[in-house]
Amino acid sequence: MDQDKLTRIADALERMSPAPLKAPDFAAADAFVWHVEPDRLEPVAKVNRVDLSLLIGVDRSRNTLLENTAQFARGLPANNALLWGARGMGKSSLVKAVHAEVLQQGLPLKIVELQREDLPSVARLLNLLRGREERFLLFCDDLSFSHDDQHYKSLKAVLDGGIEGRPENVVFYATSNRRHLMPRDMIENERSSAINPSEAVEEKVSLSDRFGLWLGFHPCSQDEYLDMIRGYCAAYGVEIDEDTLWAEAIEWQATRGARSGRVAWQYFIDLAGRRGVKLS
Repeated sequence: MDQDKLTRIADALERMSPAPLKAPDFAAADAFVWHVEPDRLEPVAKVNRVDLSLLIGVDRSRNTLLENTAQFARGLPANNALLWGARGMGKSSLVKAVHAEVLQQGLPLKIVELQREDLPSVARLLNLLRGREERFLLFCDDLSFSHDDQHYKSLKAVLDGGIEGRPENVVFYATSNRRHLMPRDMIENERSSAINPSEAVEEKVSLSDRFGLWLGFHPCSQDEYLDMIRGYCAAYGVEIDEDTLWAEAIEWQATRGARSGRVAWQYFIDLAGRRGVKLS
């Protein structure tokens, strides 16, 4: 058998049974991104986030999530958390800001981001993290499932952990626009068309029940929207008189047809650019 065939056979066998993944240097960073094909944790040198003090109108969720995260970082019991609700109201920003605040308090905590599409690989990730001395916050942004999506079964490995249980040093936070992680019309459709309506939808709906914390995010008021912009201006040193800010910001949100923290930030980006202020 020639060398080329032997190489192809060896490559095929390695794909079928890859070598155990080596643990990365967790001291290299406080944030990592999980990738597959091949499995690896890549360190993130600088996380894209805003300061916790700049998140307006989410005080209750902020305090609850911060307390839960600090408990976990101290080695105490803590809940998995689902942040659900209105688009652009700072759900993912809050997770990253809380992580930064916990680090500033001197508490060691690593954040690992994984994509919804990579949930089938989560068991391999948990095996990599299980038994480590570090504590890990797994974070999945914009989590949701369609009616025929089987990825939700993989998520149970994080929330329940199967026979081994969830690793003591891992907690899971997810954000979603949907409280039950799947569209309401799909829930109603399965209830009305399935042979056993309650069982057809219960498995997926009950997935959200496995999160100990449900933190709801709702559309902001006009005053909160303007306060967000004022906070950004103060933090980055952008000067603008109140009348101009009010007129421009209201016009901006009217053209977007929405009012949220994301829209406030987008207006501020435009304002800072016009005023010649760099944000980095």
